[in-house]
Parts: sequence; structure tokens; C-alpha cells
Amino acid sequence: MPYFIENKLVIAVASSALFDLTESDKVFRDKGEAAYRAYQEANLNVPFEKGVAFPFVKRLLSLNDAFPEELPVEVVLLSKNSPETGERAFRSIKHYGLDMCRACFTTGEQNFQYLPAFNAALFLSANIDDVKAALQAGYAAGRVLPTTYVADDDTDKQLRLAFDFDGVLASDESEKVYKTSGDINAFYNHEVAHAGEALQLGPVGVLLQKISAFQQLEKQRAATDKSYKRILKTSIVTARSAPAHERVVASLKAWGVEVDDAFFLGGIEKARILNILKPHIFFDDQMTHFEGIENVPAVHIPFGIANM
Repeated sequence: MPYFIENKLVIAVASSALFDLTESDKVFRDKGEAAYRAYQEANLNVPFEKGVAFPFVKRLLSLNDAFPEELPVEVVLLSKNSPETGERAFRSIKHYGLDMCRACFTTGEQNFQYLPAFNAALFLSANIDDVKAALQAGYAAGRVLPTTYVADDDTDKQLRLAFDFDGVLASDESEKVYKTSGDINAFYNHEVAHAGEALQLGPVGVLLQKISAFQQLEKQRAATDKSYKRILKTSIVTARSAPAHERVVASLKAWGVEVDDAFFLGGIEKARILNILKPHIFFDDQMTHFEGIENVPAVHIPFGIANM
């Protein structure tokens, strides 16, 4: 009997996003593939340390506990390892109790072309080249940024997702106006003129649509079950400010999306909000917006004019 993955919210993660592979990668770079294979075999039962995407993945999978009949979430391991060298990742998944059973191993070859086969709404990897290739092929992808510390408080059951707007949730149409003119007033004039027009979805827009649909299910559940505590919390953290905020509101309405919070910062450092909000994952298309954030899992979306 076929398994209908079209009905699921699917995230594809490289082992480099889910786990900290710093030590393994060093062995590969310094000593080559044979030494790498031997190293993984010798450490087969030593779990990898948690990686940048781990808190996000763990909490996303908890939606399956909240909705056991639907089991709405799938996380697929997408690895360029061979099945043999990738076995340590699967054993680490089991060690941490992550409900993941599907994988793709391609032994050094590109694998982003399989994303539609898994119905993946997002691909996360630490490899910038893989992420760029996926984006150029039209798939949603982001590069997890390295960090020295992964905050994963087991008592915190909520999953907080934070998104930049332009070039992430929305296309870079408006960003192009500013980048090509170099004039912030030209940007604001353009946005006021098109305030009621929705922007096209950007690389991560479909993900937010699917997350928003689950939030509606959670609201319905909470309305009938007063003991139920909602898992998902979504926030937009954007450099836009009034009057350019109106186009964000119009776009969200057209996309059928509701968010819990929206921060229109008008040039204030995003770190000032993010360090208080403490999302389990934050998506932005510009590296400068990650400056100053503390223990916030960050994902760079190398998309659009801001990354040309």
C-alpha cells in the first residue's frame, strides 16, 4: 500500500544541518575518504553532537505527538554520504529519539533533485554550494550557519520560528527597487503605490503557509481542549517600517497566512528582538542581519538581488 507523503509537511535535512560534523569533516579534509570511512566505522555508536537545525527538527516532529491520527510531519535525511558512512547519522537519530525513518544517500553526488520526490517544503544544509544549487533549481533551501553552542532546553516545548520578509517569505521584487536605486525613498514610494498588492511567495513562503495551516489546527484544538498548549509560534522580523508594512499585511492576507508576531524595525538591529524572542530557527537572506544574535539557530537564504 503506497505511503502518501503529499499529505505531510516534509523537511529535508542534511546530516550537516541536523548534527555537528566539524570533527568528521576535518578528518575527511585532512586525511581523505578512506580515513573518513574508517573514522565513521570506529565511531559508529558514538552519537554526533546536536547541530544547528536539531532544536527545530525535534520540536517540529512533536506535532506528530499532538496529532497522532494525522502524523502530519516528516523529516527526511538527505545525505551525500554513502549508506555505510551515513549509518552513524541514523544511529544518532535513534539515540536522540527522533522519529525519522526515511533517507536518501547519494555517495558524493548532488541530491537536491530528489526534493520533489519527497514533497519537501524546505532543504537545510551546512553546505553553501548545495543550498545555492537547490535554490537555483527552484527549490526552497537554506544554509545553517555555524555556531559554538546549540540551545536545546527540553523543558521548552514550544517551537518558535522567525522569518525575514523580503527575499525569504516574499520574492525580492521590492528589494530590487531599493538595491537598484540606492534610494530608500524610492523604495517607500514604490511600496506605498503597491500597498494593496500581494508580493509573490519567496523561497520559504510555502513553508510558512504549511506551518500556518497547522497553527489553525492548534487553535481549534485549544478551543475544545483547555489543557492543550500550542506548540507553534511564528514571527516576522523585518527591516521594513510604516508605511511599507502595509504590503506585508496585504501579502500575508493573500497567502492565507496568519503570524503571531510582526516586528517592523526600520533599520534597528534584528538581534535586539531575536535575543529576546529566542526562536529555534531564524531565516534571513542577508548575512548582516545575523550580527549580534546570541544562541539563535540561524539559516541564510542566499537568494535574490541581495546575494548577487
